[in-house]
Amino acid sequence: MFADQFVSLVGPDPVVQALVAGLVIAGLNTLGALVVLVWRAPTERGLDTALGFAAGVMLSASFTSLLLPGIDIASAPDYPALAVGEFALVGILPVLIGFTLGVVALDLADAWMPGVQQVITGRKLEDEDAGISAVLLFIVAITLHNMPEGLAVGVGFGSGDVGAGLALMVAIGLQNVPEGLAVSVAAVNAGLGSRFYAGVAGIRAGLVEIPLTVFGAAVVGVAAPVVPYAMGFAAGGMLFVIFHEIVPQTHSRGHEHEATVGLMVGLVVMLTLDVVLAA
Repeated sequence: MFADQFVSLVGPDPVVQALVAGLVIAGLNTLGALVVLVWRAPTERGLDTALGFAAGVMLSASFTSLLLPGIDIASAPDYPALAVGEFALVGILPVLIGFTLGVVALDLADAWMPGVQQVITGRKLEDEDAGISAVLLFIVAITLHNMPEGLAVGVGFGSGDVGAGLALMVAIGLQNVPEGLAVSVAAVNAGLGSRFYAGVAGIRAGLVEIPLTVFGAAVVGVAAPVVPYAMGFAAGGMLFVIFHEIVPQTHSRGHEHEATVGLMVGLVVMLTLDVVLAA
């Protein structure tokens, strides 16, 4: 029912739907980033719990809205499969290929981060810059993982399944709130600038999602075979960031229990959204 209302509001064009969804998820990232202007002293415990929630949402979304639907699409009789010679890439294979590429892409991006940090600061990083370096690494990591999220939402709408696209839009938008806050608080705590700059840092991390939602929907709309690959790519990127960045971050300051509870709550929220919004 919600899917029908969304279509009646924004129209049937999946690219326009993806654009609206991109604005929504980036807007929620902005909302989280600007909370730092009001929430003057967020505790490490609260922040780790919020990031755990974000990880739970992403973990569930990777399977229920990306990997499993991608396998279903690539297993359908009318799927226009790509082929290697006479061997058709169908079923789980396209998703696994996309998944592997997503993990590799995020792993390579992680290796490039020290160079990115030096570009941002404009000078060679010294030992005393370790705190700021870690914060910049976190900001870049969150920005990078927003990219497959935006692609995932675009792919969801581009595949023609409005319910799945909406589930991803709402779920990713919700977990963008604590992520935007995390970026802003990290910038403030590192002394990178004013709270206004910290808010801008959080907003900037989310803006990459808008063009990628449109790109994902546009590419899928004209190239149906790429859908399972794109879904696998987005899931691989998200899972890499969950276990390589978010979980270690939330378990590094003695708040493992709170972060785990947050993850479980996020998992339940996404599972519920996936069922309700896809109905």
